[in-house]
Amino acid sequence: MDDSHFGVRNKRGDWAPNGRREVAPFWAWPPQLIKVLKWLPGYVWPWNAFHMTTALLWWFFVVPDVDTLQTLDWGWPALLLAANWVGCLIWYGAFEWRLYRQRAQGSRFKYHHKFPSESPSDVFWFKSQNLDNFLRSFLISIPLWTLVQVIFLWCWANGIGAWLTWDEHALWLTLLVLLSPALHEVHFYAIHRLIHTPTLYKWIHSIHHNSVNPSPISSLSMHPVEAFLYHAVALWHLVIPSNPVVAMFQLHAAGFGAVNGHIGFDRIELGGEQTMQSHAFLHHLHHKHFEVNFGGDGLVPLDLWLGTWHDGSKDGERQMQARYERKLARMNAGKAS
Repeated sequence: MDDSHFGVRNKRGDWAPNGRREVAPFWAWPPQLIKVLKWLPGYVWPWNAFHMTTALLWWFFVVPDVDTLQTLDWGWPALLLAANWVGCLIWYGAFEWRLYRQRAQGSRFKYHHKFPSESPSDVFWFKSQNLDNFLRSFLISIPLWTLVQVIFLWCWANGIGAWLTWDEHALWLTLLVLLSPALHEVHFYAIHRLIHTPTLYKWIHSIHHNSVNPSPISSLSMHPVEAFLYHAVALWHLVIPSNPVVAMFQLHAAGFGAVNGHIGFDRIELGGEQTMQSHAFLHHLHHKHFEVNFGGDGLVPLDLWLGTWHDGSKDGERQMQARYERKLARMNAGKAS
């Protein structure tokens, strides 16, 4: 497949898609109903449908009965941890193996001209981004993902929280499922801006940003504080009237969904002329420029409203540079005073 039909490659070999990224169409005024209706299938399929599928698989085949959940011991949390390890190994491993080990589609649609294995660095454990990211994900982030899971399941089993049943509140819970990705974006934006403050960035978030050229296994490579805060989005369901299945979906959309921002390719080739969009470009720009696109994919456009949006266009680049220049001027003025 020829990726030049979809984007351009610069002199370094970095690829970028044509056009500009837009926020979700329901924010447009006047309303654009046809555009919203065309957008909705992509909102559900394939990514959110996958996260709900895995949430249901965990609920029916991994999560033990309520009597077991009422008592904290090592058994059932260990079972959850093992399932999360296996799930992440399959999910992240499939993308990593096909795109970065086999290099099945070469550099087609790849944002960065290099592969991480080509750039050893002292900032990583064992000077290997791949090994560093794998160890941090499986020894730190996934156990903390499991901790969040244990907390809300134990609370549900013991009647702590405003838990609802599907029989009596199906309409609200369905709406909550549809709103959960928006909750994720708001939560992620808030904690992301927090850990980009100078001190917290230095001691916490810089670990994640060491992967300037991320791959799927970089998705959950985090400091323990960041890993807990990131997955703690599911704990909002202790406050919002909810159901543990919805909380599990929220957690899986964060845990498994992190791959979208770090896959490193704009499109995944499916065979022939068929491709699947990764929705990775906006977060790729964040890893590239650091101070743009703190939120998600524009579902809740906090970046646009708060002046940190970069849509991937030349105009977006100019706006970013103007912000940098204003920030530098403020810093220089502070030093002078």
